[in-house]
Amino acid sequence: MNDTFRAAAFGLLLLGPVAAQAQTAPAALSATAMKVGERAPAFKGKDANGQEVELSKLLKKGPVVLYFYRGQWCPYCNKQLSQLQDSLQLLTARGAQVVVVSPETQQNIDKTVAKTKASFPIIHDQSFAIMKAYGTAFTVDEATARKYQGFGLDLKQANGAQANVLPVPATYVIGQDGRIRFAYFNSDYRQRVTVKQVLQAL
Repeated sequence: MNDTFRAAAFGLLLLGPVAAQAQTAPAALSATAMKVGERAPAFKGKDANGQEVELSKLLKKGPVVLYFYRGQWCPYCNKQLSQLQDSLQLLTARGAQVVVVSPETQQNIDKTVAKTKASFPIIHDQSFAIMKAYGTAFTVDEATARKYQGFGLDLKQANGAQANVLPVPATYVIGQDGRIRFAYFNSDYRQRVTVKQVLQAL
């Protein structure tokens, strides 16, 4: 299956809400958005270049725009990150720093960088720790996971994990006071925040 067909197939998959919880897995994760005014959970990790990225250090320089994306296999994610890269100077001109979080392995993050030309830090969220802290992690139901496998995507393998977990592609703007200033959270993965919306929150 070529990349174009696979991307189109993924685009048509899951037309309903994506945050379905597995019925047979008692430990399944269900996504819940953080609210404006809440304190942003601390996090740190390494980007694609092996550089440490830590929220507390970034906030000393300015506000942080935190994006979550599903993987290099998702055409909606690739489009969003490409647009983000094209508009990055608009955000940095406001003093903001962009950080992107994904469950996918470093090898797949490298593919994302190649596809989107991303120059901002992308963190591999091992064990979904950051996703859980920000309420974006949800367990993909078994039927949907099998559909993905039919299109050549094994989520566990793609993420180097033991569970089929993805993030709602949410976006948070974190002020220098460490609190959520803006939150975009939509369980429909086809709907994404615009750079204009983020700029208005800075």
